[in-house]
Amino acid sequence: MPLKIAVQMDHISTVSIAGDTTFALCLEAQRRGHKLYHYTPDRLSQWGATVFARVEEMQVRDEKGSHYSLGEPVRTDLSEMDVVLLRQDPPFDMNYITTTHMLERIHPKTLVVNDPAWVRNSPEKIFVTEFSGLMPETLITKDPQEVAAFRRQYGDIIVKPLYGNGGAGIFHMQEADRNLASLLEMFGQLFREPFIVQRYLKEVRAGDKRIILIDGEPVGAVNRVPAEHDSRSNMHVGGRAEKTELTPREREICAAIGPSLKARGFILVGIDVIGDWMTEINVTSPTGIREVKRFGGTDIAALFWDAVEAKRA
Repeated sequence: MPLKIAVQMDHISTVSIAGDTTFALCLEAQRRGHKLYHYTPDRLSQWGATVFARVEEMQVRDEKGSHYSLGEPVRTDLSEMDVVLLRQDPPFDMNYITTTHMLERIHPKTLVVNDPAWVRNSPEKIFVTEFSGLMPETLITKDPQEVAAFRRQYGDIIVKPLYGNGGAGIFHMQEADRNLASLLEMFGQLFREPFIVQRYLKEVRAGDKRIILIDGEPVGAVNRVPAEHDSRSNMHVGGRAEKTELTPREREICAAIGPSLKARGFILVGIDVIGDWMTEINVTSPTGIREVKRFGGTDIAALFWDAVEAKRA
């Protein structure tokens, strides 16, 4: 049966369709005959126990410059939907967290993907610490003395915001760099939260691999190689996508985390692996499925909707 699917996302007009996972999911849902509705997080409301949004019926086309059409906004009780896709980009701030509290009121009668309670309770750079044997040495702190001690022990380090995304605010601080104190002062002024410090992995020059898992099982990967003068591999800051295959170590990582992902109701997850180490578990709005398909890999959007349809059935 056709499903009624509401997509909570950044406005459809802002997406770059060539690499946007949300857009790819919408294309496949439409191809299957499901009905799509669009709304942005600022249109989400709760009155008493009722969660509603002003949604617009949406059609999508894989045509740059003409990739969507929207109907008129209609105030809609989201419990009338079969599925809500929670797909707005971070920052993972109190606004984001509040939307998960609201959507939790309609889940699982309306299937919210990913499960909003577990999205809220699994911040991407903290969730990964549950698998300490799979990740590089990591410190979460605001204490400059702790950061200095960490660098003395491990040499080159990466410093980044705890709730950032997309490569924003990531700094590679070399062992002899004299700017660490100034950087920590700036981070302290910009962020109320602790920040994250990790041992620098020189293997990043060969790429930071994004591995996609559906319902706890690995289904595809793309390697992202940083530009020559950048330590960040994110594609929208200059990283280059490459075709890749999973290594035995990466399959070992996926097998170790898969049961936990499935138990939390995470249908779509993207993990980041550098060398032999997992650095993040992305559960908010993981990306990469269009790149995997473009390099001849699995049609992950189809596998995603197979999993969602099975859960709705």
